[in-house]
Amino acid sequence: MQVSVKTFDELSTDELYQILRLRSEVFVVEQDCVYQDVDNKDQKALHIIGIKDGDVVAYTRIFKSGDYFKNTSIGRVVVNKDQRKYGLGKEIMQASLAAIDQRFPNQPIEISAQCYLLKFYTDLGFNAFGEEYLEDGIPHRRMLKE
Repeated sequence: MQVSVKTFDELSTDELYQILRLRSEVFVVEQDCVYQDVDNKDQKALHIIGIKDGDVVAYTRIFKSGDYFKNTSIGRVVVNKDQRKYGLGKEIMQASLAAIDQRFPNQPIEISAQCYLLKFYTDLGFNAFGEEYLEDGIPHRRMLKE
């Protein structure tokens, strides 16, 4: 998988379309969750894009502190269903952490993690805090990496 980091303005129309399609396929259709994905926050985000054979197969978006959470944050972590067995989730998260380290060094990183993925994020150095809560009908926990 080839990973690139882009601002919103650097995204091509095709890349943006593929990102939105992937997010919709997973978060809306696969997880059966009706929510407003296009939230006017993409314009402030850094987009971490994983491409394989010309297709966006993994993605996250990153925010500097104050643009989403109080802390620097990673969100919309998604991998194409057919590609999950190849470790691309870990790879895109490691690329996201490296991008944060490069652009926002020495900052705590906060995420809102789906509860079934707590071990995945714990293995990447995140620690859960606070109570479980529902976000768009799905159980989540806040997590922080110092």
